[in-house]
Amino acid sequence: MLKHLKASKDWQDKNVAQKGFTLVELLVVISILGILAAVVVFAVGGINDRGQSSACQEDGRTVRTAVEAYRAQNPGVGAVPAQPTQAQLVTAGLLANPSTLYTLSYGAAAPYATTLTAATDASGKTPCKGIAG
Repeated sequence: MLKHLKASKDWQDKNVAQKGFTLVELLVVISILGILAAVVVFAVGGINDRGQSSACQEDGRTVRTAVEAYRAQNPGVGAVPAQPTQAQLVTAGLLANPSTLYTLSYGAAAPYATTLTAATDASGKTPCKGIAG
């Protein structure tokens, strides 16, 4: 199409300023693109937080399910149920890898409830703050 425009008589008659975009036109396009980019950034900003929250909840459910499966396979001694570590859950094939979002502990008295505590990452932040399972 550009060949056809350049070949036309009107193209030859125009000077350099008439052949291109004006500065105002370019600024309008750039400002519109900037506004659209800002709208997208603010619209997508909360998705990461919701994704992290969902990942924390799912990881907690996975660890609790793995503990229950381990207890079903290894009933423990007497009234004390098995209290596996995350490494034992991985070895038993119930977890793919240890949870980096939670630390696992158990209650000191019956019924020896499984407790998940939000772990801190390398930067000292707690990604699963306020979510326990």
